[in-house]
Amino acid sequence: MNESFMKNQSSRFRGRSEHALDGKGRLNLPARFRDVLMRGYDERLIITPPWPNCLRIYPLAEWEKQEMTLLNIEQKTPQVQKMFRYLVGGSVECQIDKNGRILLPAQLRSQLDLKKDVVMNGMLTFFELWDKERWETESTITDQDFKDFEATFNNQGLF
Repeated sequence: MNESFMKNQSSRFRGRSEHALDGKGRLNLPARFRDVLMRGYDERLIITPPWPNCLRIYPLAEWEKQEMTLLNIEQKTPQVQKMFRYLVGGSVECQIDKNGRILLPAQLRSQLDLKKDVVMNGMLTFFELWDKERWETESTITDQDFKDFEATFNNQGLF
């Protein structure tokens, strides 16, 4: 197999875990997420403004790919310009400290009403940060959801 393919496979954010923010708004990253960052990226991260109910946290290199896509989108429509401003203007760069933590800016915590208990959810090239109560409400999956998922995946040739 191609070496870059193998590297990419080991550089994915997977899994879910619960954490608590400290009094200053710092978040300990799970060791498996730190390992992904060490294998495939540097320690710089971009935290986007709420999307819509969680923060998305990207390694800088992955965010820069998103920025290139944004730059290639026709920005003449007011909706696209507004979303562009929201995403790019509201994003914050942060670095992992020596204790494996990131500081979540107060403004982003406030916008999302993040309390102490949070859930981190891997999304392959980035990870999400949810308020635990909101996660529990929005991540509940019904039997109908599974039927819809199955139909969608079958249409895409998956599973």
